[in-house]
Amino acid sequence: MRLNKILVICLAAFLVFSCNKDDDNGVEVDPPRDRGEVAIEDDQEIIEYLNTHFYNYEEFENPSEDFDYVVRLDTITGDNSDKTPLIDSDKLMTKTVNYGGVDQQVYILKVREGEGQKPAFTDSTLVAYRGQLLNSTVFDSNLKSPVWFNLSGFEVRGSNGAIGTVGNVIKGFSEGLEEFRAATGYEVQADNTIQWNNDYGIGAIFIPSGLGYFSSSRGSIPAYSPLIFTISMYHVNEADHDGDGVPSYMEDLDGDGDPFNDDTDGDGLSNHSDPDDDGDGKPTKEELGDKNDDGIPDYLDPDIFE
Repeated sequence: MRLNKILVICLAAFLVFSCNKDDDNGVEVDPPRDRGEVAIEDDQEIIEYLNTHFYNYEEFENPSEDFDYVVRLDTITGDNSDKTPLIDSDKLMTKTVNYGGVDQQVYILKVREGEGQKPAFTDSTLVAYRGQLLNSTVFDSNLKSPVWFNLSGFEVRGSNGAIGTVGNVIKGFSEGLEEFRAATGYEVQADNTIQWNNDYGIGAIFIPSGLGYFSSSRGSIPAYSPLIFTISMYHVNEADHDGDGVPSYMEDLDGDGDPFNDDTDGDGLSNHSDPDDDGDGKPTKEELGDKNDDGIPDYLDPDIFE
């Protein structure tokens, strides 16, 4: 019960943090460069990094009693000249993501996938992380205090009728987190701190600028900067953003991985943000069911009349 209270507080707080993380007012380069050209350059830079850097794999292979299970990246030089480069690690995978009409590569170092729940593309994840540039400049870090991230975000209608998106993170970050799993459980300590089972997902995500901030500069992040995040994923919350009883991932009706382009009643709010998807004045949660077992919920099924 204590964990539930803690998680509710964290979930409320993440809306503010996640919105700020992705939607801060940055400085735009105008006009922006061609996405295809930048994608090629970024991929070359990331591959160069992967060829010249390693992670602390030896600590993971033979962990000491006080090892903190945090991924650390370093340059292959000097005393580290015999280390295995990231590019040759059997823990490294590549994921192709099409965004802005351009195929781009996200490189994911899956040191440990995790044993718990795997997030859907609309879910929320509790993650400890460090963000850095390819030159090792750290621009953000929360290794000791994990943060809730909403992988897709959702829409809200303001008092003036305008619709805005809140809670979303950069595309490359969400695509990377989807490849990990949470811990299988936890213990709440006497001081109300949480001890997670040591089977949560651990790794690093290497993101081209086209799946990051692209032509915007954000704080210490210059425009067109590839990004690196080292992460530990502790918990996953299956999101139902509009509270209509339908998990948000199931409201991506066309199955294209974009929940924002599904708007059954055409009112401007995507289904996963709209508690009355079909606009009939009856909340979706009161219309759940599939009487003819055709896979289409009754409230959207033309063969069902009530």
